[in-house]
Amino acid sequence: MGIELVALHWIYIVFIVLIIGFMVKRLDATLICILGIFIIAIVATGDLTASISGVFNSFIYAITELLSTILIISIIVAMSRVLAKTGINEVMVAPFTKIIKNPTLAYWTIGILMMIISWFFWPSPAVALLGAVLLPVAIRAGLPALGVAVAMNLFGHGIALSSDFVIQGAPKLTADAAGIPVADVVSASIPLVITMGVVTTLVAYFLLRRDMKRGKLQLVGTYEGEVEQEKTEDLLTMTQKRFFATLIPIAFILDVVAMAVFNLQGGDATALIGGTSVFILLLLCIIAHKKKGLEETTNYFVKGFQFGFKVFGPVIPIAAFFYLGDSGFTTIIGDYLPKTSHGIVNDLGVALAAIVPLTKEIAVITLTGVGAITGLDGSGFSGISLVGSIGNLFGTAIGEGTATLTALGQIAAIWVGGGTLIPWALIPAAAICNVSPFELARRNLIPVVIGLIVTTIVAVFLI
Repeated sequence: MGIELVALHWIYIVFIVLIIGFMVKRLDATLICILGIFIIAIVATGDLTASISGVFNSFIYAITELLSTILIISIIVAMSRVLAKTGINEVMVAPFTKIIKNPTLAYWTIGILMMIISWFFWPSPAVALLGAVLLPVAIRAGLPALGVAVAMNLFGHGIALSSDFVIQGAPKLTADAAGIPVADVVSASIPLVITMGVVTTLVAYFLLRRDMKRGKLQLVGTYEGEVEQEKTEDLLTMTQKRFFATLIPIAFILDVVAMAVFNLQGGDATALIGGTSVFILLLLCIIAHKKKGLEETTNYFVKGFQFGFKVFGPVIPIAAFFYLGDSGFTTIIGDYLPKTSHGIVNDLGVALAAIVPLTKEIAVITLTGVGAITGLDGSGFSGISLVGSIGNLFGTAIGEGTATLTALGQIAAIWVGGGTLIPWALIPAAAICNVSPFELARRNLIPVVIGLIVTTIVAVFLI
């Protein structure tokens, strides 16, 4: 192994440690990632100009890899705004208001509905779609506003976002960093997602019921918070709203059927959902806004893309750095690695296996810990490239379980940072229920920690 390759390995390790350190201290790791890309490039090439260009090229590579994910989220957010503005969302969830008769039914109905809608619409828009309509119904049934926020939060930003079975944005990020197919991560995550979801939501439910019996929870939230929402306008007749409220779920159900029948996964599945969302958006804009339909379509798309790039803006430099650890190195910097190298991360995995008695127990605990740490920045997504990279590293070292380790790290990162524990990440759910995000984070803490412990133990047996 040449001296340059050894230097690249050490530089990569040093910057991984720095990135973790910054995330622990809740500092932005973007600058560190950019410096890491530049230093790796200049060590590999010895060319200052090429190294500066390499930073830009790494961004292009990362955006290219993430573009389908950014697009699908942007389009779905744009469509959800049309549903909110036309009032179709209220009609869509109206049948479920008849089911909500008591606090137990309120908790589980809102939670399961939030999970399903979040798989297709992304959790933040789903909170706006559901919250305003079902919150008053749940309170009348006796479920406190904080309980509504917990249900939406755990099922949406927890289960749905960490699994991301339909849009597959999170699995794509981790799978790319781990150098394995997206389908492998999705398949490996299913038992872990079920374990985490069942344990966390059950513990949260029993704690809610206990405190409700003790009279510790106020029925109505009193926290002053705001969440951006589209104001409903009288753009459609009730007949039209009912028609679209039926058509839209049917369209997405047909998409899921098509995925199963034609074995569509990864990018193909994402494209099907995205195309369906575009046509729904166009149809609604033309019918609802009539002569202004063309102009309003553009406005919805602009708002959607603003949301998409706001979410993924911090992710791009971080993902660019971790793409260097695998297949991205040659594309971004050039063919500078020796023929004996299998990529920086794979080389490190082989070396680690040779010098450290790494066991699967140590591997799963480490991945859970790293995932949780990377989630401390409140994004959930900014660190999952790191857990994918480490999952590959440990999977190579122990000779198995890369997909399971990657899925475990993804789940830990998103449950902590995606909107269940970090106060500034769960503002949408807290604001729409008018409860304190800090109180909601405290309420989620015990269930999520217990869930992570149990899921980590299960992961040991799955490897």
